[in-house]
Amino acid sequence: MLRGVTTVSMDGKGRLAIPKRYRELLHASCDGLFVCTIDHQYPCLLLYPLQEWERIEQKLSRLSSFQPAERRLQRLLLGHASECEMDSQGRLLIAPSLRQYAALESKVILVGQYNKFEIWHEPYWQQQIITDTQFQAEDPTALSVRLSELSL
Repeated sequence: MLRGVTTVSMDGKGRLAIPKRYRELLHASCDGLFVCTIDHQYPCLLLYPLQEWERIEQKLSRLSSFQPAERRLQRLLLGHASECEMDSQGRLLIAPSLRQYAALESKVILVGQYNKFEIWHEPYWQQQIITDTQFQAEDPTALSVRLSELSL
């Protein structure tokens, strides 16, 4: 279970350190192998442990290459997918094109999202929190049926 928000540093080579609390689990579950790609809806990156990414690939392979929207999604997610491996110090090298897409600099936000991490440029993350909070406050009826039935 990947959860929580952590501020991490990215070095000049584009390496970011996975928080220590996840390293042992991730090394055991995926041998420290990940796939990083863009988020097609937000200006952030998605970092999947390899076995989770393989599930995504299976879903994407079932989409039709003849349907323009499905083909675009395949092109974006698969075309930007980059494998990365956690080194002995728990760092991952993020590809330059991905860092550029998400405007990543020296301080980034790592957001656990159950089976993956989102990687955000800190100002974009802060703005997204404001946007998400305002959306909920402005129109509480915009909840899907599943969300309206969720009791927390």
